Amino acid sequence: MSHEDAAARLREICLNLPEAVEKPFGGHTAPSYRVGDRLFAMTSEDGRSLTFKAGPGVQDALVTSDPERFFVPPYVGRNGWVGARLDADQDWDEIAGLVEDSYRLIAPRRLVRLLDDRPTA
Repeated sequence: MSHEDAAARLREICLNLPEAVEKPFGGHTAPSYRVGDRLFAMTSEDGRSLTFKAGPGVQDALVTSDPERFFVPPYVGRNGWVGARLDADQDWDEIAGLVEDSYRLIAPRRLVRLLDDRPTA
């Protein structure tokens, strides 16, 4: 999958979440996704990776089980964030679930309730 295709797929996943917006982080130009003013997903400047927040134990489980796809990112890795290589063969349903989990950890309860109330496919 090209970087552009991965970026478009990630954008669709993130912006489908209630009140999510795309806004670069700090002085970076790469897409980052927020709810309110809080980040829940960000891409690297080169478009080759995604970083997202994860609950306790998730980072270790993902990185240990599949180091070709997941890694501990610099700076935020010590806080449990996880890196996913977008230039690797990814399971996009899994990525969507992980991004949604990150959103749930960041979003206000009222928005999480909206997510919970969505009809299932």
